[in-house]
Amino acid sequence: RVSHDSKQGMKQFIAEVVSIGRLQHRNLVRLLGYCRRKGELLLVYEYMPNGSLDKYVFGCDHNHNDNVKLNWSQRFHVIKGIASGLHYLHDEWEKVIIHRDIKASNVLLDNQMNGRLGDFGLARLYDHGVDPQTTHVVGTLGYLAPELARTGKATPVTDVYAFGVFVLEVTCGRRPINQSSDEDNQLMLVDWVLEHWQKGSLIDTVDIKLQGDYDTDEACRLLKLGLLCSHPFRNSRPNMRQVLEYLDGDKPLPELSPANLSFYVMSMMQNEGFDDCIMSSSVTSLATVSDLSGAR
Repeated sequence: RVSHDSKQGMKQFIAEVVSIGRLQHRNLVRLLGYCRRKGELLLVYEYMPNGSLDKYVFGCDHNHNDNVKLNWSQRFHVIKGIASGLHYLHDEWEKVIIHRDIKASNVLLDNQMNGRLGDFGLARLYDHGVDPQTTHVVGTLGYLAPELARTGKATPVTDVYAFGVFVLEVTCGRRPINQSSDEDNQLMLVDWVLEHWQKGSLIDTVDIKLQGDYDTDEACRLLKLGLLCSHPFRNSRPNMRQVLEYLDGDKPLPELSPANLSFYVMSMMQNEGFDDCIMSSSVTSLATVSDLSGAR
């Protein structure tokens, strides 16, 4: 169900829906059609019998059998599948498609537990080589790249940022923003993983529901890749082709250290009094902080 933004124009929206209906990739949920009813748009996708990934990672479906969990190889396979689907959207189709809402609840599982990216309700299309237009910021808090607050431009690298957060949530079994934290400040998943890495306990962030049954090398690679993709500097993020090379082990991850990623000073941000919506993650570069404070 899509609450249609009238600014975009119905004709343009329908044109985009029809385009998305032509996408064919094993890791994308196929759009079968649409209908308009009383000013509301319904997008109709193929049925995915195993539902959305979040119920397996977070156990958030009360009717769901707790014994059905995703093992490590299934999680790794899902992450690789979504990376492959995103690479197709960004680089391999006739237009560039930016999904703008990558998260576990928008990844659906088919009958063989393959991850398929769905819900293109927020997707934007533009021609290769064309500068994407500024739009109002849409997406889900916790997955929004820091530069979106300044530029309003959704680009392939803002999708990469959300993909990085997605990798961390599937690996750690935690949501991007920890609501149950006792502290006044909400703890961001990206920050939590970074802190563990600084303390030399990166592997302790892997989902305890796996009960230690996972490949340590793969887990470390995924955690570091998640942090690299959600890097505060957009120019430091890889593109999805590189992400696939890292996941396949064809290419080693660039030399990373937690110090390289920790550009932020928590107290400085608190003093600036940033709005939660703007600061989607406190892992934000000092450059971003000064840009934002200059623009206030």
